[in-house]
Amino acid sequence: MQGPLKIIAGRSHRAFAEEICSLMSKDLTEIEIITFSNENMLVRILDNVREADVFLVQTSTPPVSDHFVETTIILDALRHSSAARVTAVIPYFPYVRSDKKDQPRISITAKLMAKLLQTAGADRFLTMELHSPQIQGFFDVPVDQLMATEVICEYFLKEKDLENYVIVAADVGEAKPLGRFANKLNLPMAIIDKRRLGNSDDVVPTHLIGDVRGKHTLIIDDEVASGGTLVKAAAFLKENGALSTTAAIVHPVLCGSAIEKINNSSIDELVVTNSIPVLDKAKLCPKIKVLSVAPLFAKAIQRIHNGDSISVLF
Repeated sequence: MQGPLKIIAGRSHRAFAEEICSLMSKDLTEIEIITFSNENMLVRILDNVREADVFLVQTSTPPVSDHFVETTIILDALRHSSAARVTAVIPYFPYVRSDKKDQPRISITAKLMAKLLQTAGADRFLTMELHSPQIQGFFDVPVDQLMATEVICEYFLKEKDLENYVIVAADVGEAKPLGRFANKLNLPMAIIDKRRLGNSDDVVPTHLIGDVRGKHTLIIDDEVASGGTLVKAAAFLKENGALSTTAAIVHPVLCGSAIEKINNSSIDELVVTNSIPVLDKAKLCPKIKVLSVAPLFAKAIQRIHNGDSISVLF
């Protein structure tokens, strides 16, 4: 039997942790974080967590490195406060795209993040839509990966007439994970073949596998960063006869000039989750529709605490 359930929030996405607590009828366990003039941090847990089952909610959002260091310090503080078990709840995992050694003399940084967080004191992890499935193998402790499929599909089934829609993978690598969306929505698939230029965010769509002419298209992807790939994909689909383009993206990183690009693009609607704080950006882009995955995380946290399987949430 686990000790009392406690939920703690870092500074990256406090609103998300508060929504989880509200859904679970629990109070957020407060902590104090002080950043000194030399940029060193001090973390103090303001409640007794001895023998508690603690869930630390902290997503990856700018400033990414600062929030990561903050996470490790909170984990260390919880360990020295005698928490029985600490689960790092990280909806969007840091450096998740650095998952392989595909160039000489580079770091597999996603694995490094996993090792550092474990060393700091994380006993298990709860995350969502890792960029690649093999990232779960970077951990030596249990990892539960939630999927946003149900949340996104529920929205489209309720709000859209999907009679004349085609699901589109933004690149060949997304084709396999896209299958679960195609099955849920009972839609045909198309795939954009693209080429990335070096380490930049610039990509060039080159071929289209499938038919989108006279169809409404729905692009599915795990994240949108600079928006360049997504905007070019939408333009490419229009050139190939698509009537409209809607995009559903799990992690709305939306860095740099992404909002401006999307506002000026042929994308009709951008559906995202709140795995990353996005409400301020949504105010600048009327095309953005935000779906909350906090209820999904709340159910997962409760089931992990109770020792129940969370596979039913998939």
